[in-house]
Amino acid sequence: MNFDQFLYAVSKIENIPLPAETSQFKMSPPFRLKLQEMQKDKIKQAKRAGVMALFYPNFENQTNLVLILRKTYKGVHSAQVGFPGGKLEKQDATIKDAALRETYEEVGVPVHAIEVLKELTQVYIPPSNFFVQPYVGITPNTPKFTKQDDEVEAIIEVAIRDLLDDANVITERVSTSYKVNVDVPAFKLNNHVVWGATAMMLSEIKDLLKEML
Repeated sequence: MNFDQFLYAVSKIENIPLPAETSQFKMSPPFRLKLQEMQKDKIKQAKRAGVMALFYPNFENQTNLVLILRKTYKGVHSAQVGFPGGKLEKQDATIKDAALRETYEEVGVPVHAIEVLKELTQVYIPPSNFFVQPYVGITPNTPKFTKQDDEVEAIIEVAIRDLLDDANVITERVSTSYKVNVDVPAFKLNNHVVWGATAMMLSEIKDLLKEML
C-alpha cells in the first residue's frame, strides 16, 4: 500500500475500539492459558516492557513494518522474531518512553522521528514473566536502520500487504522454552516464522488495519 494512502487511513485509528483478546487469541499458542493459570501468583510480580509496531515508507513509498530477529543466547526468547522494544528502565518515565528508547537502541530510529498513534492491548508472556505493552507508531521518512549488534541478529522489513494476506497465517511446530514441541499458529513473513506473543500482537494490528483500510 502507498504510504500516503496508509497515513490517511491510519488517521482514524484513535477512534477505533481495540479488538483486544478476540484478535490475540487467534494466534495464541494452545498451552498459553494453562501456563498463565499456573503462574497466577508469579504474575503479581511481573516486569513491564514496551514495544513499537513502527510503520514507515520504503524507498518506493510503500508501507512497511519493522521487526527484528533476536540474537541466539541463553534465554527464553533466543533467535525469535519480535518488535523493537524492551523492559522499563529507571530512566524511563513511562512504558511508552521505554518502547521509544529501545526502538532507537535496537534499530536506530530516533525518538523524535516517531509519532505514537495508539496504545494496543498488553500481552502477558509466561516464560519471562513480563507484561508487554505494544504501541503503533509511524515515522514519515524512510529510516536508515542501524541494528544493535549485541542484541539484534537482523532487521526484518515486512510489507503491509504481506501482514494482511491470510495466506501468510500458518501452523508451525516449534520448540518452546519448556522443552516441548507443539503446533502453534504463526505468521510466515519474509521467510521468518513469527509466533507467540509477537504473533498475538500482530493479529490485533492486522484486525485494526483491516477495519481502517
